[in-house]
Amino acid sequence: MAKTTGRKHGRIAARLAAAAVTAALVGTGATAFAADTPHAPSAFELAEAGKAKAGPAATQSGPTGEEPFAPLFGVDRSDRAWMYLPNGKGGLTDRLELGPVPDTKAGALADNTGDGLPDGMWNWDYKGSLYYSGDTDDFRVGGGWNIYNKVLSPGNLGGAQAADLLARDSSGTLWLYLGYGNGKLTSRYKVGGGWGQYTQIAGNGDLTGDGKADIVARDKAGTLWLYKGTGNRTAPFQTRTKVGGGWNTYNTLVSSGDVDLDGKTDLLGRGNDGSLWLYKGTGNASAPYKQRVKIGNGGWNTYRILF
Repeated sequence: MAKTTGRKHGRIAARLAAAAVTAALVGTGATAFAADTPHAPSAFELAEAGKAKAGPAATQSGPTGEEPFAPLFGVDRSDRAWMYLPNGKGGLTDRLELGPVPDTKAGALADNTGDGLPDGMWNWDYKGSLYYSGDTDDFRVGGGWNIYNKVLSPGNLGGAQAADLLARDSSGTLWLYLGYGNGKLTSRYKVGGGWGQYTQIAGNGDLTGDGKADIVARDKAGTLWLYKGTGNRTAPFQTRTKVGGGWNTYNTLVSSGDVDLDGKTDLLGRGNDGSLWLYKGTGNASAPYKQRVKIGNGGWNTYRILF
């Protein structure tokens, strides 16, 4: 694999993923991919290809037919990136190796067209830079992002079509950045304080069936809370409601979208023992998840981040 340096490390994951999926679809397996390859399939093409691989189940629609369908990415402790796709049977495919991403602190896929398919990716590096890789552009969004200890994109939170970003700072204040649909972001809007009480925050799409993106947050006692989205940038969430207790059994909560391909966004929990559990979404705010299903027996603690 070609060696990359500097800013390329922060934005190469989307191209690596696209190349790996393409290789798998044509039956060649995951292959090395040079960072300076002139053209790689976009994240949108990646998701479309993944749907084709998953089979007919991937085309089934839920209430909106537009819940996020996306890969799950993991970066292991040797800084190599891996990718999993929904397998059309309620689980994930075998992993595909993508290559080294040594500077990646976190990543977030962006659905900027509202069709449930990713068409870009934000990457956050340890130097505090945020990068965006899209269909045609790769660029640095800006610096100074190390003031945040959590960055994620649950989808459209501000009422427009493009994906937005949430960022929590060290004081526990949560901030909203609205997306322009091309990877660029507005100035931040203050959501509120008190978010330092949560050890995990996750979300990617609509959990309650109202067409608005929601998030869940786990507090230090292990209680999971649902924050329903409003679609209003000045007050993006309603007052929290309790989902349930016992969630400290997981060391990571992450949503890659609709894992079981039923049209409802889901949640993944990585157990402290390295197992992986799927909570299928119901679309019901009073009980947003079905009973958990184990989809990974162990070994998932090999990843330092999942997104």
